Amino acid sequence: MNYYELIELKRTLASLRQLEGQKQENIHENTFTQILEANKETSVLLVSGDVVENVGRSTINCTQCLWPTTNGLVIIPYTIASVFTDNEKLLIKDAMKEIMTLSCVQFQERATQRDFLSFQSGNGCWSTVGKTGGSQAVSVSKNGCMSHGIIQHEILHSLGFIHEHSRSDRDDYVNINYQYINDGDKPNFQKINSNNLGLQYDYSSVMHYDRYSFTNTTGKATITPKPDPSVPIGQRYGVSPLDISKLNKLYSCNICSNLITGTNGMFTSANYPSAYPTNSDCIWLIRVPSGQVFLQFNAFDVQSSPNCASDYFKVYDGDDRSSPVLLNKACGTGQLAPLVSSGNTMLVEFVSDTYLTGTGFKASYSRVTCGGTYYKTSGTVTSPGYPSNYPNSMDCMYIITAPVGYKVST
Repeated sequence: MNYYELIELKRTLASLRQLEGQKQENIHENTFTQILEANKETSVLLVSGDVVENVGRSTINCTQCLWPTTNGLVIIPYTIASVFTDNEKLLIKDAMKEIMTLSCVQFQERATQRDFLSFQSGNGCWSTVGKTGGSQAVSVSKNGCMSHGIIQHEILHSLGFIHEHSRSDRDDYVNINYQYINDGDKPNFQKINSNNLGLQYDYSSVMHYDRYSFTNTTGKATITPKPDPSVPIGQRYGVSPLDISKLNKLYSCNICSNLITGTNGMFTSANYPSAYPTNSDCIWLIRVPSGQVFLQFNAFDVQSSPNCASDYFKVYDGDDRSSPVLLNKACGTGQLAPLVSSGNTMLVEFVSDTYLTGTGFKASYSRVTCGGTYYKTSGTVTSPGYPSNYPNSMDCMYIITAPVGYKVST
């Protein structure tokens, strides 16, 4: 795939994520509520709403349920059924790619391996928990399951994750209101002898039930956070930062990765404003709910070297290192230009060698609804809504990047 084919692929994927984000913004349901809706008519025998029960393998407190690690990597072969369209296959691969970027779990298209994940458009959204051996179905139906959050939810089940509210210590964090749950649905709220990995309870996990899951009384919550009942629980956008921390601890991943979510925030290199560590390779994946990522640097001090061969800072327009480069190996000191992603993700990489260091960087990001970055050798940039009137109160930034050896002209 050449440079411009890669750009077009990334733009297609960004457009799909944008469309999904716009749809998700207009619905007031989290991932699990959508899963329950998709599973209403399923004939598959499920427990906990979307789990195919595997005897003796029901929790992440089960080492034989984990996929094997080889040389620090967890290689998981997969297949995707031919019934999915090219765009649907892209969504499935994109959900896997975010997990691959942030962990040592690496998905690879199956060759002849015996054990593999088989993504199917079954009757609903469901998976087994952990590795079961052979062809292991992960159902993400074309009708109701084609969203980033749902696909990642089912993938995490296949990696060994249970629902967050089923943790053995959940009573310290939530109340289960059984008076609003029918007897037949109460098993969905059983606690499990889980391996909590020494990490805190995650109200925002993509694996968390909605507060109204399985309610028998409209407007009455089945799950209430404590001590503050107003804390939001569950979400629909994808894995949470703690989901990634748990995955990396579960599989003993030796990786420096950070997932940053929300509409705006700030992050820094390690130890900032003191000297950053030597021999480090860290990434920050910024994911806004929808729209695009606007990144600006408030401070920048990285050891200078010819061609930034020693320590450097790099920014990608997407969620992995194969994405188009927005900023290529910056080092030294001074002011850096702000950047705008073409979609709702942006990846920041910071590498240091064994020698001198600086104070590193301090950066802030926010979600924007217009603007973008352009890589083609020619094209047209238009204001939002063109040729109709553009909206009020908009501040758009368009960045045009030419390949090495070329310049931008109008």
